[in-house]
Amino acid sequence: MANVTLRNVKKVYPGGVEAIKGIDLEIGDGQFCVLVGPSGCGKSTLLRMVAGLETITGGEIDIGGRIVNEVEPADRDIAMVFQNYALYPHMTVYNNMAYGLRNRGMAKPDIETRVREAAQILEIGHLLERKPKQLSGGQRQRVAMGRAIVRHPKAFLFDEPLSNLDAKLRIAMRVEIRRLQRRLKTTSIYVTHDQLEAMTLADILVVMNGGVVEQMGNPLDIYRKPMTTFVASFIGAPPMNLLPLARAGIVGGNGSLPPDTTVGIRPEDLVVMAHEPGAGGVALDLTVDAAEHVGAETFVYGHLQGGGDAIVRVQGDTAPPLGSKIRAGAPSEKLHLFGADGRRLPGR
Repeated sequence: MANVTLRNVKKVYPGGVEAIKGIDLEIGDGQFCVLVGPSGCGKSTLLRMVAGLETITGGEIDIGGRIVNEVEPADRDIAMVFQNYALYPHMTVYNNMAYGLRNRGMAKPDIETRVREAAQILEIGHLLERKPKQLSGGQRQRVAMGRAIVRHPKAFLFDEPLSNLDAKLRIAMRVEIRRLQRRLKTTSIYVTHDQLEAMTLADILVVMNGGVVEQMGNPLDIYRKPMTTFVASFIGAPPMNLLPLARAGIVGGNGSLPPDTTVGIRPEDLVVMAHEPGAGGVALDLTVDAAEHVGAETFVYGHLQGGGDAIVRVQGDTAPPLGSKIRAGAPSEKLHLFGADGRRLPGR
């Protein structure tokens, strides 16, 4: 196990395209770090740079106190789990897991011990003599993780490992990966575009956009206090409502807020109401356009009288009729205020 530290890491492709624009990141020993962001934000490029599969243009990558910029991938003492499993189809599960250890010249009894231990942890001992084509998607992913575990690496790297699984299996494997990581206490870096996956797995959440880190920290802290409009709109499902100040309907007037302020309100913080919120709160007049029933709650989508859209979360499986008008509000302490540059206003 080891710390993984990135110092001003950059990646510039031929033609001057900056994929990674100087990232600093400290992942403590045994921590689970998740890189999340939209396609093209640089998260997979950054992971591949840590793995040694992508060259570094600038900066340093430190794994366990050793600068690995010029170290070959096989010598970095990391193990990578890919989304396509990358299993050898002609080998049994046992041989897939043992292959890397044999290449390193490990003694046969030691290989046997490591493979059996990993198989027990992952509950795939009964599958060791099967070929990959005889396994389900979830079983193949367990084998891929087993192949990483047997190496006893300093760090695990996961490149969207669950993206090929169906929704139900993805949830089960997400729980399994987190349970496994906590048991092994191995430093891990995990890449995903799924913000729910990111929120539930991470000790450290790193939100990336355009090759830079928009925000990093505890997942719930980021959800509760996004520092930019990008983070506010990306973390959360459905996303935060972001409205120009002029359309937000601040009760008692806009006060001293700059006219180019953007007001953010989480859907769960808007309440369909009969009374006005207190001074400084928001009151929105909406015409209902659609409703999504998702079991214990319903998301109501509507458009504002002055233009723009908003989403309100209500409890239960009932919703106002389509085309009806509702008023939804939130108190001042539930508002998120952002300046013209998209960054959170000081103190808000």
